[in-house]
Amino acid sequence: MSLESWRKRPYHRQWLRDQANGLFSFFQNRSFNPAGGFFDLDVTGRPIATDNPVRGIPGTARMVHCFAIGSLLGRPGSDPIVDHGMQFLWNRHRDRDHGGYFWTVDDNGPSDSRKQGYGHAFVLLAASSARLVGHPLADRMLADVTEILETKFWEEGSGAIAEEFNADWSPIAPYRGQNSNMHLTEALMAAFEATGERHYLDKAERIADLIIRRRAAENGYRVAEHFDDEWQLDKSYRGDQMFRPPGTTPGHWLEWSRLILQLWSLGGERIDWMPAAAEALFAQAVAIGWDETRGGFFYNLDWNDSPDLPLKLWWPAAEGAGAAAFLCDHRPSAFHEQWYRNIWDVIARHFIDDDRGGWHEELDEEMRPSHTLFAGKADIYHALQACLIPLYPSTGSLTRALVNELDARAPGMPQHPQ
Repeated sequence: MSLESWRKRPYHRQWLRDQANGLFSFFQNRSFNPAGGFFDLDVTGRPIATDNPVRGIPGTARMVHCFAIGSLLGRPGSDPIVDHGMQFLWNRHRDRDHGGYFWTVDDNGPSDSRKQGYGHAFVLLAASSARLVGHPLADRMLADVTEILETKFWEEGSGAIAEEFNADWSPIAPYRGQNSNMHLTEALMAAFEATGERHYLDKAERIADLIIRRRAAENGYRVAEHFDDEWQLDKSYRGDQMFRPPGTTPGHWLEWSRLILQLWSLGGERIDWMPAAAEALFAQAVAIGWDETRGGFFYNLDWNDSPDLPLKLWWPAAEGAGAAAFLCDHRPSAFHEQWYRNIWDVIARHFIDDDRGGWHEELDEEMRPSHTLFAGKADIYHALQACLIPLYPSTGSLTRALVNELDARAPGMPQHPQ
């Protein structure tokens, strides 16, 4: 069997575009909440709740980011989605009294007024992506959330952010988490690409150094999730199963594998530990996290490398496809190409819902749709990026690649910041 890159084949590229288009179509109009923000959808694409539903920062910000991608692609209807989400983040999630952004809100105001690092990372991502499509709120939001991240969350001694605060910025617990810092790394790179301001990239490199070069390497490139306020590993921690599951989460090893290569490329390929770390993270994920019998990545593992929750979620598969695409570019090998194919085979066979649209967000151990953690199909972000990342150069973010493509097609037009 030839291992020539699938990503060079016109049929495969068109198949990915078709899948991306299907995701845009599934979420674009169905998710739109006229009262602000976006509905979570059930498995058929209907809103799960329409009577004053709770809206969280990640869902709103991810819709902004994804439909900014749609706008850059030229998809009609994308700009109103970006505007709808930006208005909701600025006017409803933003705390005008104490600063920062509430974790969840409903029609009456904040329903969970905590200030989460994870949520603020996605506000930075949304603002950065919105800036690339010229949204009028983007610069104000970018400046606002940057100030909050620097003055409230960033801890210079560790080179990472704290996790969470109460609405008045009083501390909640000495917990520190890698997940919020991983997503902030993605957002910091996006902010650097949108503005050209080096301090964003410097912070991303410091986070990666802490989480991957030091802590992940200490654990055989298993990305540890939970720490105390001195960034010492807490193996006993058991938090929210959706956002803070116990043990380790192979999907995050895959996500970091791609982000590390993206960071290495953006930084001028000067940090020599990064490519080998990206390879090691991916190799561990497929060796330990992959179900050799049925396929798919286990959601999380205990510290003996056995499945803790043997569910198969859509987002680790999506992140695996993106990581394999980056590795095929930066570290080409038959191993990486074969795993790119393996992951997409499982996605196509089990996760894509050909009958109703979208992707199944959760499968049980037997690869049947289930709803232990996720009630429906609430998220476009991971799946959309998995479909589009393989179509563009692995030298930066997807939004930046799209802007570069537009600039190349229109010589003489004003260029976007690097």
